[in-house]
Amino acid sequence: MRPNTMNKYGAVLDDFGLETMLSNLMENFICPMSRVFFPEVGGSTLDSHHGFVVEYGMDRDVELGRQFSGGELFFRGVRCDEHVSSETQPEEILDYSHVPGRAVLHRGRHRHGARATTSGRRVNLLLWCRSSVFRELKKYQKDFSSWCGECQREKKERQRLAVGATKLELFKRLQKSTS
Repeated sequence: MRPNTMNKYGAVLDDFGLETMLSNLMENFICPMSRVFFPEVGGSTLDSHHGFVVEYGMDRDVELGRQFSGGELFFRGVRCDEHVSSETQPEEILDYSHVPGRAVLHRGRHRHGARATTSGRRVNLLLWCRSSVFRELKKYQKDFSSWCGECQREKKERQRLAVGATKLELFKRLQKSTS
């Protein structure tokens, strides 16, 4: 079975009896970090996961060693469902070059991807951790999500317009009182 709709080469780890190991990884390592770094998006209530490996490479049938080039991760801002296709702001652009043996922990809502592997071969372990509490609460979310970059920009723009309108009204009143 393919690990997800975006990758052709890989395997779902639960299919190989690794569900308990992945649950322990989530509960003992990822949950404590997520509580600290991602509390506003359910980081303290992770309760399920989907673990899989994905293989990237120029030729998957030949062992090319541990070296690879390309395959950098890129991040383009955190978005809610309403703004997932909105433009990336310059301050949201982050490119990361993989280091073998290191993990990357990020919000699932952080728009991201991997560039093509241009030489060599690499295999990544991915563990999508989910919070059913957060997913349920998200259904009732109002405008201006505290974690969506675009919601925050919209909120600031509305505040700017409101302040501008208030200043204009005060200016008009001041003009009337002095004339």
